[in-house]
Amino acid sequence: MNNPSTRQKVGLAIAGVLNLTAIPSVLMPTPEGQVGPPYVVLMLSTVVGVIGVVAVVLAWRGSAPALRVAAGAVIIPTLTALPAFFVDVPPVVRLLVATSVLLAVAAIVLMFSTERRPVPVMD
Repeated sequence: MNNPSTRQKVGLAIAGVLNLTAIPSVLMPTPEGQVGPPYVVLMLSTVVGVIGVVAVVLAWRGSAPALRVAAGAVIIPTLTALPAFFVDVPPVVRLLVATSVLLAVAAIVLMFSTERRPVPVMD
């Protein structure tokens, strides 16, 4: 991957925003007696967010392995958020998780999209 295409840059930008929003999660532990992610999951999200931001910057500069790491850094926190659909949480939390899942899917699809080439015309 020499220079990322415009689609890849959009996907990387979305991935960068998702990773940046994951970094401060360790600073907001679930209050005692409320339903929420365990502290270990919040810590994992923070570590993966930092790794993801670095990978996004490197992928923006053209590193193909960093593009894969950036995708993994989007997938891991997304997977840890999925239990919100199966436990009793406020609807606004489910909406936020659903939005983040859709953004993660869009980011990954865009990051791995290739340039469209015109189809050769055969007579």
